[in-house]
Amino acid sequence: MSIEIETELQTAVDKRRNFAIISHPDAGKTTLTEKLLLYGGAIHEAGAVKAKRAQRHATSDWMEMEQQRGISITSTVLQFEYQNCQINLLDTPGHQDFSEDTYRTLAAADNAVMLEDSAKGLEPQTRKLFEVCKMRKLPIFTFFNKMDRPGREPLELLDEIEKELGLKTYPVNWPIGMGDRFKGVFDRRKKEIHLFERSVHGSKAARNTVVNLGDPRIEELLEQDLYYQLKEDIELLEELGSDLDLEQIHKGEMTPVFFGSAMTNFGVQLFLDAFLEYALKPGTHKSTVGEISPTYPNFTGFVFKLQANMDPKHRDRVAFIRVCTGRFEKDMTVSHARTGKTVRLSRPQKLFAQDRDSIEIAYPGDIIGLNNPGVFAIGDTIYNGKKLEYEGIPCFSPEIFAYLRNPNPSKFKQFRKGVNELREEGAVQIMYSADEAKRDPILAAVGQLQLEVVQFRMQNEYGVETNVEMLPFSVARWVNSGWDVLRQVGRLFNTVAVKDSWGRPVLLFKNEWNCQQVESEHPELNLNTTAPVVSGQEPESL
Repeated sequence: MSIEIETELQTAVDKRRNFAIISHPDAGKTTLTEKLLLYGGAIHEAGAVKAKRAQRHATSDWMEMEQQRGISITSTVLQFEYQNCQINLLDTPGHQDFSEDTYRTLAAADNAVMLEDSAKGLEPQTRKLFEVCKMRKLPIFTFFNKMDRPGREPLELLDEIEKELGLKTYPVNWPIGMGDRFKGVFDRRKKEIHLFERSVHGSKAARNTVVNLGDPRIEELLEQDLYYQLKEDIELLEELGSDLDLEQIHKGEMTPVFFGSAMTNFGVQLFLDAFLEYALKPGTHKSTVGEISPTYPNFTGFVFKLQANMDPKHRDRVAFIRVCTGRFEKDMTVSHARTGKTVRLSRPQKLFAQDRDSIEIAYPGDIIGLNNPGVFAIGDTIYNGKKLEYEGIPCFSPEIFAYLRNPNPSKFKQFRKGVNELREEGAVQIMYSADEAKRDPILAAVGQLQLEVVQFRMQNEYGVETNVEMLPFSVARWVNSGWDVLRQVGRLFNTVAVKDSWGRPVLLFKNEWNCQQVESEHPELNLNTTAPVVSGQEPESL
């Protein structure tokens, strides 16, 4: 490899940081995303999701249904520059019915930001997503939001993370007051007090006054009781708290903690500054030929998300690709590991929610959008040079099942197209009855809202009205041993066998108890909660 290419790649990797935000619905994720963009200079005025009165919608929530409900359903990618670094922010759905989309997005992230509401602390959805981060050993940064409202004591919040998630904590900044008396934060990195001034709805960057801890002006700027409380807290942290350990942060064993308010912009910039310093740069990826470094000269990448109809006028389909190694160039020709075909990557785009710019070049850690004429599936690897394949992205066990019916036979073509494209995109898993006579697809989802979105999009994007018929099952397990072993077992009570889009057997159970009973009586079935990762095989279309 030439020294020039290696140097070019290393320089690009050193400048890049990418992260996904995980949180429970309503913790303020879309607001924080907007404020990070505001400080990154990517937008000049933030429009809060719920600021309906001004009819301005959040930059990152582009689907009509998201804007109506004020929630994030799809994952988007937002790219911006800050302090000479290229930041890729992978925005994920906050609603728990879309956790599978979040799992896939985390496969493309190098770091995770765990956003918590300071009044509520750890919530169920955050715990669930934390497990995925832990599985992938992602560095986790914690941001306690909504400090401008009454909340729990900061020490209590740290204690909860240490006890319940088993993570060491290191507060990078410390709040001064709370609720109406939230005045700012103490930055432990620089030993400075940042006192903030509120701006209208936080639509502009917050102005702040910075003073050193011993500065006599503090007496005038800060009420005495808040100042004494701060000094006491800092002494306590220095004596009893852990020391900052970058190695532990990068292994996902320690979390740097930040306090602030995304709505009023308090503490957002301090978080961004520290994040650049502590975050993991794009690193190695496991593949069929071993660990691959980002400075490996040949281009490689994998598809972690597909999205249909981002631009309803053009009925387009976009594949989101994480660049893992080498340099991506517009119009380059690559090999597709699963199909063995050669694909020309024309019209690559840099993504910014619904806005897209054409790009000429991209480096490891970047996310690019490619027009997808049905070539790509989630988990696909594309590469140049020696053949390799990255680990696939597993499907998680759905909990809700329903037949999707098309009451209008004249719309069958549109119905089929919609079902196939939404399956490709991973909006919902599609299964079929093992009985060949029943051809209606079975929607397999993590939550009810996913089914509503499928019906909404079938109507809105494909012009097909659909009916949903719920099935009485709540647990799915893949039969790793295959169809022959399942047939030998014979009839199972309160259980139905269906096949997934790759024709593999899946058992649906009424409840967890039924599932455990079959598992103990028939260990030969080798049941699994996640689907085996597919390689080199086309999924079945409707």
